[in-house]
Amino acid sequence: MDSANALIQDFSRHLREGRRRSQHTVRAYVTTAERFCAFLMDHIGGTVGSQDLKALKQADIRSYLAFRRGDSLSNNSAARELSAIRAFLKFVGGDDNQIPKIKGPKVTRGVPRPASPDDIIAMAEDIAESASEDWVGARDWAVLLLLYGSGLRISEALDLNGDALPLSDTLRVTGKRGKTRIVPLLPQVREAIEHYIDLCPHAMTAEQTIFRGKRGGPLSPNLIRRVVQQARGKLGLSDKTTPHALRHSFATHLLAGGADLRSLQELLGHASLSSTQVYTAVDAAHLLDVYQNAHPRAG
Repeated sequence: MDSANALIQDFSRHLREGRRRSQHTVRAYVTTAERFCAFLMDHIGGTVGSQDLKALKQADIRSYLAFRRGDSLSNNSAARELSAIRAFLKFVGGDDNQIPKIKGPKVTRGVPRPASPDDIIAMAEDIAESASEDWVGARDWAVLLLLYGSGLRISEALDLNGDALPLSDTLRVTGKRGKTRIVPLLPQVREAIEHYIDLCPHAMTAEQTIFRGKRGGPLSPNLIRRVVQQARGKLGLSDKTTPHALRHSFATHLLAGGADLRSLQELLGHASLSSTQVYTAVDAAHLLDVYQNAHPRAG
């Protein structure tokens, strides 16, 4: 029987090398797994191994969450810990059906605003980790990074064909009314897409879409919307955090970083500057909200 320490080390390696998760996520998930196993040693009275973890019931996980409440854990933090526990138990058991079904704590909804980079990455990682197969997780991870990293509409991302391969540091995108534009492809986004392609069981051809469903057909945007909805519920993110909101976040964060409106208009593929100017109001509202919450003389 594998010991808890060995399982956690394997889990850490799986997150780093198999799932290519960020250092922040690996550290958070491994810390939760360590804390969870330490609790179980007292809870079940003895060492904890793979068979013990596979035999856990709803009550065991609820007991852990109740224990963590003693450390003044917020609902949002408890939801994130529950997500990490699910990922750990899935790694140990290899089957979603063996994981006790437990409803996460009620999370508070924040004021709608552009999603932060940390929240976007946490959501994408949760979606990838919850996928039924590694290649599906890599696919969803790549799609979401593409939406945020390049500011694409979901239809633009899912319409990309194999003729875009091999990837470079830019991407030619066909937007509304058949208008094409060139967008940057960050190294992290390119690597995520290439990793998905390496794992994808379906052959890539110039005529077919890059992102594919399980049976090999074009990936449905509704599937991406559905997994985003599930993940934001678990992580306590706003209902406004949709796939299209990642494009809004891309624009808002670029504007806050000093991008000019004309450049942003070109990157987003807007026909008129007025469509792009909305982000000046979004950014101002976000900055005002930060000011009012942080400045001692605000209000």
